[in-house]
Amino acid sequence: MNEIRPIELREGEVLYERVADRLQGSIEAGTLQPGDRIPSVRKLKAQLSVSASTVLEAYRLLEDRGLVEAKPRSGYFVKAALRRLPDEPTPSISNCRACAIDLSLAMQVYAAAVNAPNAVQLGAAVPSLELLPTRSLDRLMSRVLRQQSQVVHEYGSVLGRIELRHEIARRLLDAGCSVFPDEIVVTNGTTEALSLSLQAVTKPGDAIAVESPTYYGLLEALASLHLQVLELPTHPREGICLDALETALRSRAIAACVLVSNFSNPLGNVLSDEKKQRLAELAAQYETPIVEDDVYGDLSFEGFRPKAIKAFDRGGWVMYCASFSKTLSPGWRIGWSIPGRFQSRVEQHKLAKNYATANAPQLAIAAFLNNGGYDRHLRRLRSAYRTQVMQTTQAVCEFFPPGTKVTRPTGGHILWVELPEGTDSLVLYELAFERDIHIAPGVMFSPSGQFRNCLRLNCAFPVSQEIYDAVKTLGILASSIL
Repeated sequence: MNEIRPIELREGEVLYERVADRLQGSIEAGTLQPGDRIPSVRKLKAQLSVSASTVLEAYRLLEDRGLVEAKPRSGYFVKAALRRLPDEPTPSISNCRACAIDLSLAMQVYAAAVNAPNAVQLGAAVPSLELLPTRSLDRLMSRVLRQQSQVVHEYGSVLGRIELRHEIARRLLDAGCSVFPDEIVVTNGTTEALSLSLQAVTKPGDAIAVESPTYYGLLEALASLHLQVLELPTHPREGICLDALETALRSRAIAACVLVSNFSNPLGNVLSDEKKQRLAELAAQYETPIVEDDVYGDLSFEGFRPKAIKAFDRGGWVMYCASFSKTLSPGWRIGWSIPGRFQSRVEQHKLAKNYATANAPQLAIAAFLNNGGYDRHLRRLRSAYRTQVMQTTQAVCEFFPPGTKVTRPTGGHILWVELPEGTDSLVLYELAFERDIHIAPGVMFSPSGQFRNCLRLNCAFPVSQEIYDAVKTLGILASSIL
Protein backbone atom coordinates (compact mmCIF):
# COMPACT_ATOMS: atom_id res chain seq x y z
CA MET A 1 0.00 0.00 0.00
CA ASN A 2 1.23 3.50 -0.86
CA GLU A 3 1.96 5.97 1.89
CA ILE A 4 0.90 9.60 2.04
CA ARG A 5 3.27 12.27 3.27
CA PRO A 6 2.43 14.05 6.54
CA ILE A 7 1.22 17.61 6.12
CA GLU A 8 1.16 20.68 8.30
CA LEU A 9 -2.35 21.99 8.65
CA ARG A 10 -2.55 25.76 8.64
CA GLU A 11 -4.51 27.47 11.37
CA GLY A 12 -8.00 28.63 10.44
CA GLU A 13 -8.54 26.17 7.58
CA VAL A 14 -11.17 23.44 7.38
CA LEU A 15 -9.06 20.42 8.27
CA TYR A 16 -11.06 17.71 6.55
CA GLU A 17 -10.93 19.61 3.24
CA ARG A 18 -7.13 19.92 3.50
CA VAL A 19 -6.87 16.20 4.20
CA ALA A 20 -9.15 15.40 1.26
CA ASP A 21 -7.21 17.73 -1.04
CA ARG A 22 -3.91 16.08 -0.14
CA LEU A 23 -5.31 12.60 -0.80
CA GLN A 24 -6.82 13.77 -4.08
CA GLY A 25 -3.43 15.15 -5.09
CA SER A 26 -1.85 11.74 -4.41
CA ILE A 27 -4.52 10.07 -6.54
CA GLU A 28 -4.12 12.51 -9.43
CA ALA A 29 -0.32 12.22 -9.30
CA GLY A 30 -0.55 8.43 -9.46
CA THR A 31 0.88 7.83 -5.99
CA LEU A 32 -2.41 6.14 -5.15
CA GLN A 33 -3.54 4.01 -8.10
CA PRO A 34 -7.04 2.78 -9.01
CA GLY A 35 -7.87 -0.14 -6.74
CA ASP A 36 -5.37 0.88 -4.03
CA ARG A 37 -6.61 0.93 -0.45
CA ILE A 38 -6.11 4.38 1.02
CA PRO A 39 -4.69 4.70 4.55
CA SER A 40 -6.97 3.60 7.37
CA VAL A 41 -8.64 6.15 9.61
CA ARG A 42 -6.34 5.20 12.48
CA LYS A 43 -3.19 5.46 10.37
CA LEU A 44 -4.05 8.78 8.75
CA LYS A 45 -5.15 10.17 12.11
CA ALA A 46 -1.69 9.40 13.51
CA GLN A 47 0.17 10.66 10.43
CA LEU A 48 -1.59 14.03 10.30
CA SER A 49 -2.31 14.54 14.00
CA VAL A 50 -6.02 15.11 13.41
CA SER A 51 -9.14 13.53 14.86
CA ALA A 52 -10.82 10.41 13.54
CA SER A 53 -13.91 12.46 12.70
CA THR A 54 -11.78 14.78 10.53
CA VAL A 55 -10.41 11.81 8.57
CA LEU A 56 -13.90 10.34 8.13
CA GLU A 57 -15.24 13.68 6.85
CA ALA A 58 -12.33 13.82 4.39
CA TYR A 59 -13.14 10.32 3.13
CA ARG A 60 -16.82 11.20 2.71
CA LEU A 61 -15.82 14.28 0.73
CA LEU A 62 -13.64 12.13 -1.53
CA GLU A 63 -16.64 9.85 -2.04
CA ASP A 64 -18.72 12.87 -3.06
CA ARG A 65 -16.00 13.83 -5.53
CA GLY A 66 -16.22 10.38 -7.07
CA LEU A 67 -12.61 9.50 -6.22
CA VAL A 68 -12.95 6.73 -3.66
CA GLU A 69 -15.46 4.09 -2.67
CA ALA A 70 -16.09 2.36 0.63
CA LYS A 71 -16.09 -1.44 0.82
CA PRO A 72 -17.75 -3.03 3.86
CA ARG A 73 -15.26 -4.22 6.49
CA SER A 74 -12.37 -3.43 4.10
CA GLY A 75 -11.95 0.34 4.08
CA TYR A 76 -11.78 2.94 1.33
CA PHE A 77 -10.32 2.31 -2.13
CA VAL A 78 -9.45 4.48 -5.10
CA LYS A 79 -12.20 4.03 -7.66
CA ALA A 80 -11.15 1.96 -10.64
CA ALA A 81 -12.98 4.33 -13.00
CA LEU A 82 -10.09 6.81 -12.87
CA ARG A 83 -7.92 6.82 -15.97
CA ARG A 84 -4.53 8.18 -16.86
CA LEU A 85 -4.66 11.79 -18.00
CA PRO A 86 -4.01 12.48 -21.70
CA ASP A 87 -1.08 14.48 -23.00
CA GLU A 88 -1.08 18.24 -22.61
CA PRO A 89 -1.80 20.47 -25.63
CA THR A 90 1.04 21.58 -27.87
CA PRO A 91 2.77 24.89 -26.96
CA SER A 92 1.64 27.63 -29.34
CA ILE A 93 3.85 29.36 -31.88
CA SER A 94 3.78 32.89 -33.25
CA ASN A 95 4.70 34.64 -36.48
CA CYS A 96 5.69 37.66 -34.32
CA ARG A 97 3.65 40.05 -36.45
CA ALA A 98 0.92 42.31 -35.10
CA CYS A 99 -2.50 41.85 -36.66
CA ALA A 100 -5.93 43.43 -36.59
CA ILE A 101 -8.87 41.83 -34.79
CA ASP A 102 -11.95 40.37 -36.46
CA LEU A 103 -14.76 39.88 -33.94
CA SER A 104 -17.40 38.52 -36.30
CA LEU A 105 -17.05 34.91 -35.14
CA ALA A 106 -17.01 35.81 -31.44
CA MET A 107 -20.14 37.94 -31.86
CA GLN A 108 -21.87 35.14 -33.76
CA VAL A 109 -21.05 32.57 -31.07
CA TYR A 110 -22.08 34.95 -28.28
CA ALA A 111 -25.40 35.81 -29.92
CA ALA A 112 -26.16 32.13 -30.53
CA ALA A 113 -25.54 31.31 -26.85
CA VAL A 114 -27.77 34.16 -25.63
CA ASN A 115 -30.57 33.10 -27.97
CA ALA A 116 -30.42 29.47 -26.84
CA PRO A 117 -30.91 29.60 -23.06
CA ASN A 118 -31.93 25.92 -22.89
CA ALA A 119 -28.72 24.67 -24.50
CA VAL A 120 -26.08 22.95 -22.36
CA GLN A 121 -23.67 25.83 -21.84
CA LEU A 122 -20.15 24.40 -22.05
CA GLY A 123 -18.76 27.40 -23.94
CA ALA A 124 -19.13 30.60 -21.91
CA ALA A 125 -16.74 30.84 -18.92
CA VAL A 126 -19.46 31.79 -16.46
CA PRO A 127 -19.85 30.52 -12.88
CA SER A 128 -22.80 28.43 -11.75
CA LEU A 129 -25.17 30.51 -9.63
CA GLU A 130 -25.95 27.49 -7.47
CA LEU A 131 -22.32 27.52 -6.27
CA LEU A 132 -22.36 31.25 -5.42
CA PRO A 133 -23.52 32.74 -2.09
CA THR A 134 -26.48 34.54 -3.65
CA ARG A 135 -28.74 34.30 -0.58
CA SER A 136 -26.13 35.80 1.71
CA LEU A 137 -25.43 38.56 -0.78
CA ASP A 138 -29.16 39.24 -1.17
CA ARG A 139 -29.55 39.61 2.61
CA LEU A 140 -26.60 41.99 2.77
CA MET A 141 -27.95 44.01 -0.14
CA SER A 142 -31.32 44.30 1.63
CA ARG A 143 -29.57 45.54 4.75
CA VAL A 144 -27.59 48.09 2.75
CA LEU A 145 -30.77 49.37 1.06
CA ARG A 146 -32.52 49.70 4.45
CA GLN A 147 -29.70 51.20 6.45
CA GLN A 148 -27.90 53.32 3.84
CA SER A 149 -30.72 54.31 1.50
CA GLN A 150 -29.41 57.80 0.87
CA VAL A 151 -25.86 56.63 0.14
CA VAL A 152 -26.90 54.05 -2.46
CA HIS A 153 -28.75 56.70 -4.46
CA GLU A 154 -25.89 59.20 -4.46
CA TYR A 155 -23.08 59.56 -6.97
CA GLY A 156 -20.07 57.69 -5.70
CA SER A 157 -16.39 58.56 -5.67
CA VAL A 158 -14.42 57.81 -8.83
CA LEU A 159 -12.23 55.55 -6.66
CA GLY A 160 -15.19 53.63 -5.25
CA ARG A 161 -16.38 53.06 -1.69
CA ILE A 162 -13.62 53.20 0.90
CA GLU A 163 -15.18 50.23 2.75
CA LEU A 164 -14.68 47.99 -0.28
CA ARG A 165 -11.24 49.33 -1.18
CA HIS A 166 -10.09 48.65 2.36
CA GLU A 167 -11.26 45.01 2.13
CA ILE A 168 -9.65 44.56 -1.29
CA ALA A 169 -6.34 45.95 -0.03
CA ARG A 170 -6.49 43.60 2.96
CA ARG A 171 -7.18 40.54 0.82
CA LEU A 172 -4.42 41.40 -1.66
CA LEU A 173 -1.86 40.72 1.06
CA ASP A 174 -2.49 37.04 0.27
CA ALA A 175 -1.37 37.76 -3.31
CA GLY A 176 1.85 39.35 -2.04
CA CYS A 177 0.65 42.89 -2.76
CA SER A 178 0.93 45.72 -0.25
CA VAL A 179 -1.28 48.54 -1.50
CA PHE A 180 -3.20 51.42 0.08
CA PRO A 181 -6.97 51.77 -0.46
CA ASP A 182 -6.41 55.03 -2.34
CA GLU A 183 -4.35 53.14 -4.95
CA ILE A 184 -7.45 51.15 -5.96
CA VAL A 185 -10.06 52.23 -8.52
CA VAL A 186 -13.33 50.26 -8.35
CA THR A 187 -14.70 49.40 -11.80
CA ASN A 188 -17.63 47.70 -13.51
CA GLY A 189 -15.99 44.29 -13.68
CA THR A 190 -12.56 43.20 -14.88
CA THR A 191 -13.38 44.11 -18.48
CA GLU A 192 -13.73 47.79 -17.60
CA ALA A 193 -10.58 47.63 -15.49
CA LEU A 194 -8.66 46.24 -18.47
CA SER A 195 -10.19 48.74 -20.86
CA LEU A 196 -9.42 51.73 -18.63
CA SER A 197 -5.86 50.51 -18.13
CA LEU A 198 -5.30 50.13 -21.86
CA GLN A 199 -6.87 53.51 -22.60
CA ALA A 200 -4.42 55.06 -20.17
CA VAL A 201 -1.28 53.73 -21.89
CA THR A 202 -2.09 53.28 -25.58
CA LYS A 203 -3.28 55.11 -28.67
CA PRO A 204 -5.17 53.69 -31.69
CA GLY A 205 -2.95 51.55 -33.88
CA ASP A 206 -0.60 50.45 -31.09
CA ALA A 207 0.29 46.76 -30.81
CA ILE A 208 -0.42 44.85 -27.59
CA ALA A 209 1.38 41.62 -26.69
CA VAL A 210 -0.85 38.79 -25.48
CA GLU A 211 -0.68 35.10 -24.69
CA SER A 212 -1.66 32.70 -27.45
CA PRO A 213 -4.39 31.54 -27.17
CA THR A 214 -5.88 34.49 -25.31
CA TYR A 215 -9.29 35.34 -23.86
CA TYR A 216 -11.62 36.53 -26.62
CA GLY A 217 -13.18 39.10 -24.24
CA LEU A 218 -9.78 40.79 -24.13
CA LEU A 219 -9.71 40.79 -27.92
CA GLU A 220 -13.09 42.54 -27.88
CA ALA A 221 -11.70 45.22 -25.56
CA LEU A 222 -8.62 45.68 -27.75
CA ALA A 223 -10.74 45.95 -30.89
CA SER A 224 -12.94 48.64 -29.31
CA LEU A 225 -9.79 50.72 -28.70
CA HIS A 226 -8.56 50.14 -32.28
CA LEU A 227 -5.46 48.29 -31.10
CA GLN A 228 -3.56 45.52 -32.85
CA VAL A 229 -2.44 42.24 -31.31
CA LEU A 230 0.91 40.52 -31.19
CA GLU A 231 0.44 36.86 -30.21
CA LEU A 232 3.38 35.40 -28.30
CA PRO A 233 4.29 31.70 -27.95
CA THR A 234 2.71 30.18 -24.85
CA HIS A 235 3.15 26.87 -23.04
CA PRO A 236 -0.07 25.26 -21.72
CA ARG A 237 1.39 24.88 -18.21
CA GLU A 238 4.30 27.34 -17.96
CA GLY A 239 2.68 30.29 -19.72
CA ILE A 240 4.02 32.95 -22.03
CA CYS A 241 7.53 32.76 -23.51
CA LEU A 242 9.46 35.59 -21.88
CA ASP A 243 12.29 35.48 -24.42
CA ALA A 244 9.78 36.26 -27.17
CA LEU A 245 8.31 39.03 -25.04
CA GLU A 246 11.72 40.59 -24.41
CA THR A 247 12.49 40.49 -28.14
CA ALA A 248 9.29 42.46 -28.78
CA LEU A 249 10.10 44.89 -25.96
CA ARG A 250 13.62 45.40 -27.24
CA SER A 251 12.36 46.31 -30.70
CA ARG A 252 9.77 48.68 -29.23
CA ALA A 253 7.13 46.78 -31.18
CA ILE A 254 4.54 46.85 -28.39
CA ALA A 255 2.90 49.50 -26.24
CA ALA A 256 1.81 47.13 -23.45
CA CYS A 257 1.48 43.46 -22.54
CA VAL A 258 -1.75 41.92 -21.20
CA LEU A 259 -1.54 38.66 -19.24
CA VAL A 260 -3.77 36.47 -17.10
CA SER A 261 -1.26 35.64 -14.39
CA ASN A 262 -3.04 32.85 -12.49
CA PHE A 263 -5.18 30.04 -14.01
CA SER A 264 -5.33 31.81 -17.34
CA ASN A 265 -8.25 31.78 -19.71
CA PRO A 266 -8.30 29.56 -21.76
CA LEU A 267 -5.18 27.48 -20.93
CA GLY A 268 -5.43 27.51 -17.14
CA ASN A 269 -1.68 27.94 -16.59
CA VAL A 270 -0.05 29.69 -13.64
CA LEU A 271 3.11 31.73 -14.10
CA SER A 272 5.86 30.79 -11.65
CA ASP A 273 7.07 33.37 -9.14
CA GLU A 274 10.35 33.52 -11.08
CA LYS A 275 8.47 34.40 -14.27
CA LYS A 276 6.33 36.94 -12.48
CA GLN A 277 9.40 38.63 -11.03
CA ARG A 278 11.11 38.72 -14.42
CA LEU A 279 7.97 40.16 -16.01
CA ALA A 280 7.92 42.99 -13.48
CA GLU A 281 11.62 43.60 -14.11
CA LEU A 282 11.14 43.63 -17.90
CA ALA A 283 8.31 46.14 -17.58
CA ALA A 284 10.53 48.49 -15.58
CA GLN A 285 13.60 47.93 -17.77
CA TYR A 286 11.77 48.74 -21.01
CA GLU A 287 9.28 51.16 -19.41
CA THR A 288 6.38 49.25 -20.92
CA PRO A 289 3.30 48.58 -18.78
CA ILE A 290 2.03 45.10 -18.04
CA VAL A 291 -1.74 44.91 -17.61
CA GLU A 292 -2.33 41.96 -15.27
CA ASP A 293 -5.68 40.18 -15.26
CA ASP A 294 -5.93 38.16 -12.03
CA VAL A 295 -9.66 37.43 -12.02
CA TYR A 296 -9.10 33.71 -11.29
CA GLY A 297 -6.41 34.15 -8.63
CA ASP A 298 -8.67 33.17 -5.71
CA LEU A 299 -9.61 29.83 -7.30
CA SER A 300 -6.57 27.67 -6.58
CA PHE A 301 -7.41 24.00 -6.04
CA GLU A 302 -4.57 23.71 -3.52
CA GLY A 303 -6.11 26.28 -1.20
CA PHE A 304 -3.23 28.77 -1.18
CA ARG A 305 -3.45 31.86 -3.33
CA PRO A 306 -0.61 32.34 -5.85
CA LYS A 307 1.17 35.66 -5.93
CA ALA A 308 0.37 38.35 -8.46
CA ILE A 309 2.87 39.90 -10.87
CA LYS A 310 2.02 43.11 -9.01
CA ALA A 311 3.70 41.64 -5.92
CA PHE A 312 7.06 42.07 -7.68
CA ASP A 313 6.36 45.54 -9.08
CA ARG A 314 8.67 48.22 -7.70
CA GLY A 315 8.18 51.01 -10.23
CA GLY A 316 4.42 51.05 -10.79
CA TRP A 317 4.62 49.56 -14.28
CA VAL A 318 2.21 46.68 -13.49
CA MET A 319 -1.47 47.63 -13.79
CA TYR A 320 -3.41 45.06 -11.75
CA CYS A 321 -7.01 44.17 -12.66
CA ALA A 322 -9.48 41.74 -11.07
CA SER A 323 -13.10 41.38 -9.98
CA PHE A 324 -15.60 39.34 -7.97
CA SER A 325 -17.44 38.22 -11.12
CA LYS A 326 -16.01 34.68 -11.04
CA THR A 327 -16.31 34.16 -7.29
CA LEU A 328 -19.33 36.08 -5.98
CA SER A 329 -21.65 37.65 -8.53
CA PRO A 330 -21.14 38.10 -12.28
CA GLY A 331 -24.23 40.32 -12.43
CA TRP A 332 -23.10 42.87 -9.85
CA ARG A 333 -20.11 43.81 -12.02
CA ILE A 334 -17.70 44.78 -9.23
CA GLY A 335 -14.05 44.84 -10.25
CA TRP A 336 -11.05 47.02 -9.64
CA SER A 337 -7.79 48.31 -11.02
CA ILE A 338 -4.52 49.19 -9.28
CA PRO A 339 -2.98 51.34 -12.03
CA GLY A 340 0.34 52.17 -10.37
CA ARG A 341 2.07 55.15 -11.97
CA PHE A 342 -0.85 55.55 -14.38
CA GLN A 343 -3.53 56.10 -11.73
CA SER A 344 -4.39 59.69 -12.61
CA ARG A 345 -4.98 58.70 -16.25
CA VAL A 346 -7.20 55.77 -15.26
CA GLU A 347 -9.22 58.04 -12.96
CA GLN A 348 -9.70 60.54 -15.80
CA HIS A 349 -10.95 57.84 -18.15
CA LYS A 350 -13.25 56.42 -15.46
CA LEU A 351 -14.78 59.87 -14.90
CA ALA A 352 -15.30 60.35 -18.61
CA LYS A 353 -16.76 56.88 -19.13
CA ASN A 354 -19.33 56.53 -16.33
CA TYR A 355 -18.13 58.68 -13.40
CA ALA A 356 -18.35 55.96 -10.75
CA THR A 357 -19.42 52.39 -9.98
CA ALA A 358 -22.76 51.80 -8.21
CA ASN A 359 -22.55 52.13 -4.42
CA ALA A 360 -25.02 49.42 -3.35
CA PRO A 361 -23.21 46.28 -4.61
CA GLN A 362 -19.89 47.69 -3.41
CA LEU A 363 -21.23 48.06 0.14
CA ALA A 364 -22.85 44.61 0.14
CA ILE A 365 -19.67 42.90 -1.05
CA ALA A 366 -17.58 44.86 1.46
CA ALA A 367 -19.83 43.55 4.25
CA PHE A 368 -19.52 39.99 2.95
CA LEU A 369 -15.72 40.25 2.90
CA ASN A 370 -15.63 41.79 6.34
CA ASN A 371 -17.66 39.09 8.09
CA GLY A 372 -15.43 36.21 6.96
CA GLY A 373 -17.98 34.73 4.61
CA TYR A 374 -15.73 35.02 1.59
CA ASP A 375 -13.07 32.64 2.90
CA ARG A 376 -15.64 29.99 3.83
CA HIS A 377 -17.27 30.35 0.43
CA LEU A 378 -13.94 30.08 -1.42
CA ARG A 379 -13.07 26.80 0.29
CA ARG A 380 -16.32 25.26 -0.96
CA LEU A 381 -16.01 26.80 -4.43
CA ARG A 382 -12.40 25.66 -4.93
CA SER A 383 -13.34 22.14 -3.89
CA ALA A 384 -16.32 22.08 -6.27
CA TYR A 385 -14.29 23.38 -9.21
CA ARG A 386 -11.51 20.91 -8.57
CA THR A 387 -13.98 18.04 -8.65
CA GLN A 388 -15.83 19.33 -11.72
CA VAL A 389 -12.64 19.93 -13.71
CA MET A 390 -11.46 16.41 -12.87
CA GLN A 391 -14.82 14.85 -13.78
CA THR A 392 -14.98 16.70 -17.10
CA THR A 393 -11.39 15.72 -17.89
CA GLN A 394 -12.19 12.08 -17.25
CA ALA A 395 -15.27 12.30 -19.50
CA VAL A 396 -13.16 13.83 -22.28
CA CYS A 397 -10.61 11.02 -21.85
CA GLU A 398 -13.36 8.43 -22.11
CA PHE A 399 -15.34 9.74 -25.07
CA PHE A 400 -13.13 11.96 -27.25
CA PRO A 401 -11.08 10.46 -30.09
CA PRO A 402 -7.60 8.99 -29.45
CA GLY A 403 -4.91 11.65 -29.62
CA THR A 404 -7.02 14.31 -27.88
CA LYS A 405 -4.95 16.49 -25.54
CA VAL A 406 -6.25 18.32 -22.47
CA THR A 407 -4.80 20.97 -20.15
CA ARG A 408 -4.23 20.22 -16.46
CA PRO A 409 -5.25 23.36 -14.60
CA THR A 410 -4.59 23.67 -10.88
CA GLY A 411 -7.28 26.30 -10.42
CA GLY A 412 -10.21 28.01 -12.10
CA HIS A 413 -12.93 26.18 -14.02
CA ILE A 414 -11.77 25.99 -17.65
CA LEU A 415 -10.37 23.21 -19.83
CA TRP A 416 -8.60 23.68 -23.17
CA VAL A 417 -8.99 20.68 -25.45
CA GLU A 418 -6.77 20.03 -28.46
CA LEU A 419 -8.34 17.59 -30.91
CA PRO A 420 -6.33 15.48 -33.36
CA GLU A 421 -5.00 17.29 -36.42
CA GLY A 422 -7.61 17.66 -39.13
CA THR A 423 -10.52 18.12 -36.73
CA ASP A 424 -12.38 21.38 -37.32
CA SER A 425 -13.83 22.84 -34.12
CA LEU A 426 -16.06 25.18 -36.14
CA VAL A 427 -17.72 22.16 -37.74
CA LEU A 428 -17.95 20.58 -34.29
CA TYR A 429 -19.49 23.79 -32.95
CA GLU A 430 -22.23 23.73 -35.61
CA LEU A 431 -23.00 20.03 -35.10
CA ALA A 432 -23.08 20.44 -31.32
CA PHE A 433 -25.32 23.50 -31.50
CA GLU A 434 -27.85 21.53 -33.54
CA ARG A 435 -28.04 19.23 -30.51
CA ASP A 436 -28.42 22.11 -28.01
CA ILE A 437 -24.80 21.96 -26.82
CA HIS A 438 -22.79 25.19 -26.80
CA ILE A 439 -18.97 25.22 -26.96
CA ALA A 440 -16.31 27.84 -27.69
CA PRO A 441 -14.28 26.94 -30.82
CA GLY A 442 -10.54 27.56 -30.56
CA VAL A 443 -10.25 30.10 -33.37
CA MET A 444 -12.14 32.60 -31.19
CA PHE A 445 -9.03 32.86 -29.04
CA SER A 446 -6.60 33.85 -31.79
CA PRO A 447 -6.85 36.90 -34.06
CA SER A 448 -4.55 35.14 -36.55
CA GLY A 449 -6.88 32.15 -36.85
CA GLN A 450 -4.86 29.56 -34.98
CA PHE A 451 -6.29 26.67 -32.90
CA ARG A 452 -8.90 25.51 -35.38
CA ASN A 453 -8.63 22.00 -33.92
CA CYS A 454 -9.13 23.23 -30.33
CA LEU A 455 -12.03 24.19 -28.08
CA ARG A 456 -12.63 25.55 -24.60
CA LEU A 457 -14.93 23.85 -22.11
CA ASN A 458 -16.42 25.52 -19.05
CA CYS A 459 -16.43 23.28 -15.95
CA ALA A 460 -18.11 25.71 -13.55
CA PHE A 461 -21.40 23.77 -13.38
CA PRO A 462 -21.81 20.63 -11.25
CA VAL A 463 -21.48 17.60 -13.54
CA SER A 464 -25.07 16.46 -13.93
CA GLN A 465 -26.21 13.62 -16.18
CA GLU A 466 -27.10 16.25 -18.77
CA ILE A 467 -23.58 17.66 -18.82
CA TYR A 468 -22.02 14.19 -18.82
CA ASP A 469 -24.17 13.20 -21.79
CA ALA A 470 -23.28 16.47 -23.57
CA VAL A 471 -19.54 15.78 -23.24
CA LYS A 472 -20.14 12.23 -24.48
CA THR A 473 -22.03 13.59 -27.49
CA LEU A 474 -19.21 16.03 -28.23
CA GLY A 475 -16.72 13.18 -28.23
CA ILE A 476 -18.84 11.12 -30.61
CA LEU A 477 -19.27 14.13 -32.93
CA ALA A 478 -15.53 14.89 -32.83
CA SER A 479 -14.75 11.32 -33.84
CA SER A 480 -17.26 11.50 -36.69
CA ILE A 481 -15.60 14.51 -38.38
CA LEU A 482 -12.01 13.25 -38.23
